[in-house]
Amino acid sequence: MTVEKLTLSELEQYLSKAAWILKGPVDASDFKVYIFPLLFFKRISDVYDEEYQTALEESDGDTEYAAMPEMHRFEIPEDCHWKDVRETTTNVGQAIEKALRGIEQANQEYLYGIFGDAQWSNKNKLSDKLLIDLIEHFSQYTLGRENANPDMLGNAYEYLIKHFADLTNKKAGEFYTPRSVVHLLGLILDPHEGETIYDPACGTGGMLLECVDHLRHNNEDYRTLKLFGQEKNLTSSSIARMNMFLHGIEDFNVLRGDTLRQPGFFEADGLQTFDCVIANPPFSLKDWGAENWANDPFGRNIAGVPPKGNGDMAWVQHMVKSMNSTGRMTVVLPHGALFRKGAEGKIRKELLEQDMLEAVIGLGPNVFYGTQLAACVMVFKKNKEEEKKGKVLFIDASDQIRVGRAQNHLEPEHVQRIHEWVQGYADVENYVKVATMDDLEENDFNLNIPLYVEKIIEDNLPSVEEAMADLKLAWQESLEAEEKFKSVLKRFL
Repeated sequence: MTVEKLTLSELEQYLSKAAWILKGPVDASDFKVYIFPLLFFKRISDVYDEEYQTALEESDGDTEYAAMPEMHRFEIPEDCHWKDVRETTTNVGQAIEKALRGIEQANQEYLYGIFGDAQWSNKNKLSDKLLIDLIEHFSQYTLGRENANPDMLGNAYEYLIKHFADLTNKKAGEFYTPRSVVHLLGLILDPHEGETIYDPACGTGGMLLECVDHLRHNNEDYRTLKLFGQEKNLTSSSIARMNMFLHGIEDFNVLRGDTLRQPGFFEADGLQTFDCVIANPPFSLKDWGAENWANDPFGRNIAGVPPKGNGDMAWVQHMVKSMNSTGRMTVVLPHGALFRKGAEGKIRKELLEQDMLEAVIGLGPNVFYGTQLAACVMVFKKNKEEEKKGKVLFIDASDQIRVGRAQNHLEPEHVQRIHEWVQGYADVENYVKVATMDDLEENDFNLNIPLYVEKIIEDNLPSVEEAMADLKLAWQESLEAEEKFKSVLKRFL
């Protein structure tokens, strides 16, 4: 039997339509709470059926054998399959809740809490008719491995994350970093086979999956990567885990929790450390846990106590502390982290003296959802190469954007150019400057990019002599024109 393979655009339309069904009773910013779990539920039910069919054929129709847990990636208990929910016509929300909880219970090790905490049985929001329409809509296609491979389903999932970010522009920054920015961070980080990757503010998992794509692109075995993430938001952390499974990633650990207050990954002697650390943490977080930082039990207070109302430098120190002896990291921050004075100034000075900062890149404005602010990227290495010691590379990439109506875009050619500047590690007029420790000290360890990258404005103005000559010529020509005009006028008088 040939299986009809879905195209990516069919999948994308199918998912957009699901959001459209919810429109009205459900706020756009909550679509993700319902649609991601349903898509994942449908996927694992269809894959279960595929596995059951294969085992049935292998065993000449032995149904007991086909239902054995070891025949399946995930177990689906009785009455918890998609088709059980599809056959329900009253209290549909309750049936969905029962199925999702049952699947989580049966797969505690991998799926515990993965479906989030949506109130499926709230009939004021989700009537039986609406849920029946939604289930019927999702039932149109079979989402098994044969007709929707993990790559495609993963891409469709990414599309959905962006689609919801577009719908809910203001809140989107929390869970969506533009793909181009993620790609830039991945290129600079340059992960390789067998490495550990950690994102302490992983959102829906985009940064971790970028590292997977980076290996694929370089024809390296991405399955050798070990991925670790922590995310405070319940919905985002659930989506991140589903996202990993849908991309066919097996070796990952995404924890839910407040990284700055309660980091989730440990080794015998303290925080776990990693080869690659990558993140776009929440900008200038106000209530971040300053009260515990002076005596941080995890030893992250390596350069000082960040201000109570701004967690940017807490994230930086947490990430620096999470690098292993050859670790490297890329982090997106608001520009203010480069130059704010007070406690942050002291932390910057201390970090610079520890000589782990390798590069500072200023991105253009309005590239991120929900903020007009321009952001910057800071690149750290636990052990810098000899020729980069005592130096920091500054890049002004503020004009490396395509200006759009509602938002600006970092295009592939911009990403490529910025990456080439990082790799070149050399001065480029108007754009790049390699600063020494003396330069930094001279500026009181302020990292504001214009202090280092000077813009040379070509005025193309003529000299005074040239201007006078031009003026004389113009005056002469105007006198001649006036004479000509007078002689023409005489003819008519």
